[in-house]
Amino acid sequence: MRKVTQPTRRLMLLDTASLYFRAYFGVPDSVKAPDGTPVNAVRGLLEFIDRLVKDHRPDELVACMDADWRPQWRVDLIPSYKAHRVAEERESGPDEEEVPDTLSPQVPIIEDVLDALGIARVGVEGYEADDVIGTFTARAKGPVDIVTGDRDLYQLVDDARGIRVLYPLKGVGLLQLTDETWLREKYAVDGGGYADLALLRGDPSDGLPGVPGIGEKTAAKLLAEFGDLAGIMAAVDDPKARLTPSQRKRLDESRPYLAVAPKVVRVAGDVPLPDVGTALPSAPRDPAALDELAARWGLGGSLHRLLSTLQA
Repeated sequence: MRKVTQPTRRLMLLDTASLYFRAYFGVPDSVKAPDGTPVNAVRGLLEFIDRLVKDHRPDELVACMDADWRPQWRVDLIPSYKAHRVAEERESGPDEEEVPDTLSPQVPIIEDVLDALGIARVGVEGYEADDVIGTFTARAKGPVDIVTGDRDLYQLVDDARGIRVLYPLKGVGLLQLTDETWLREKYAVDGGGYADLALLRGDPSDGLPGVPGIGEKTAAKLLAEFGDLAGIMAAVDDPKARLTPSQRKRLDESRPYLAVAPKVVRVAGDVPLPDVGTALPSAPRDPAALDELAARWGLGGSLHRLLSTLQA
């Protein structure tokens, strides 16, 4: 009996906050609802999703959300983690992130519109969208396109599994297709090595100090020489290993940071995801709610174009 081969389904994962931030700054704030509320991020995100679906034709689509943009378990390991982005500290629940005043009110609208459309929207308490993306990617049986403006997710790139990052350069019409060939040309590492490169180099935008004196090029050379972070630290303990005295000293002094940084920098792959349908919808889940949202917020052509694309 001939074995029937199931067609491979392509999953697209959206780093939603990354995209609506880009939409907010890329679409004029003169784009407003009938009541005067700015909806530039809402309409911009709908335009982004429309273009992504048209250009890449995913079979499944998930809008991954930051249920906690600065998880306490990461802060406990590295207190400076995203500390410069805190607008207000809270005794219970996540700290409030510094977000433009006219963007914050648009996030609930985005969530309502995605839900009415029937596009899966997943955030998990205690985790960032990156972790949700990492877990969906770990579970995927087919190719995965990760759409994000966050280079941290380069660590998930895996040519053997068809996992790539689509990094927006201008809107989402011009995307950098990040695969292992591109990573090796740009950073001299593959997907698996990118997290080690990032934690050695540090990242001021995330409050990660890195190892003093170890920049991107030096980190890449060390990884090429010793394989991974564990190999580099083994070399620190080996007097015969080819490290300069300065490198050996700085790496040795950075042991407390390097002991915890991998858990902070590497995205989680074991988030308890809810059971959701991820198939790309061909029709709205709640047409009445969507009509109401469209009228109230003046979503006009942005929403109509996306609906036409989903129905195609």
